[in-house]
Amino acid sequence: MRHPYELFTGLRYTRAKRRNHFISFISIASMAGITVGVMALIVVLSVMNGFEAKLRDSILGMASDATISALSPDGMVEWSQIRTLALNTPGVTGAAPYVSGQGMLRAGEALTGAELRGVDPALETTVSAVGEHMKTGSLAALRPGSYGIVLGAELAQVLHVGVGDAVDLMIPMAAVTPAGILPRFRRFTVAGIFQVDNYQYDRGMALTNLHDLATLYRMGDAVTGVRLKVADVERAPQVARALAATLPGLYYVSDWTQTNATFFQAIGTEKTVMFIILSFIVLVAVFNIVSTLVMVVQDKQSDIAILRTLGATPRSIIAIFMVQGSIIGFVGTALGVFLGVLLALNVETLVPILEVLTHHQFLNPQIYYISQLPSKLEAGDVVRITILALVLGFFSTLYPAWRASKVQPAEALRYE
Repeated sequence: MRHPYELFTGLRYTRAKRRNHFISFISIASMAGITVGVMALIVVLSVMNGFEAKLRDSILGMASDATISALSPDGMVEWSQIRTLALNTPGVTGAAPYVSGQGMLRAGEALTGAELRGVDPALETTVSAVGEHMKTGSLAALRPGSYGIVLGAELAQVLHVGVGDAVDLMIPMAAVTPAGILPRFRRFTVAGIFQVDNYQYDRGMALTNLHDLATLYRMGDAVTGVRLKVADVERAPQVARALAATLPGLYYVSDWTQTNATFFQAIGTEKTVMFIILSFIVLVAVFNIVSTLVMVVQDKQSDIAILRTLGATPRSIIAIFMVQGSIIGFVGTALGVFLGVLLALNVETLVPILEVLTHHQFLNPQIYYISQLPSKLEAGDVVRITILALVLGFFSTLYPAWRASKVQPAEALRYE
């Protein structure tokens, strides 16, 4: 701005004359609309970030950050060398062999399918958090030759078993006996029950000792692959690519972004859609700013004409009304950011209070596996929302300011 009077005049015009309080009311309503829109965007995106982080933690607590799998159907015999090579790769903090398969579990009359994973209890704790989520029993009870099994909480409930009970495991491999071809099965003893609050694993995962499952599948000393833990899960794809380039022979290296790509892409799409939908709240408030400024221009035509006769240029008139509209957008955005950040940081505290006041539980843990509404405030979201609101607020001033600059002094003062 070339002259300070443009700024002071714009600030003064944010308050209408005493004879026209309606314009002031519209200005306040526009400011409140931007505040609510910005606040809603920050809170909703923070809650969705919290859900994503919580679900990702529950998934990665059982799934591996990266996996090296054998391409041969006979499995990976040289897994010890592969594990050593992986641990020497920058970014890898843990590595453990595993054997995987599918089977049917039976206890009494209950029968259900499950995903089987043979693990080394001592090494499994370096790549997963299942040992931290044991409800009963212990992962260390899976000793070689004991044929113990650790079940997910939902799976144990379906089978009606607890620690110490026996379950029969049948795998889709046949055994030739004098009585004919029979499915291969083995009786296991429940050594523990885990609960990671993820239905996929609590309902469908069973862990056994690595040696026991390899014996059942007749794999000898081979394993299905090696599971890896990386220091930074966000860099898992880069670590996996770097490791794949150093591995001798043919192996398949994958990371969690590939194995769970559909799930996290769906969450990303939902966040984008919610951002677009809630942005319309800000857009509606911006249209209110346009209507407010148009009414102010109509109300201040005589003032504009006087300023023009005193030497004000059309550019100065444009600057005056851009200042007025920008102030409404800036104050609304600032209040929205403040309230949004405040609510996002205290969602987990405020929701229980609302549940007590309304006598209603928003998240039933038996349905959602989450008892508290998570929230994760990210600076990038706040910056993006702030820029969006400020830019929309700025552009809302252009048309009314342009109309104000076209006011002709002679016509405006004709009847004054």
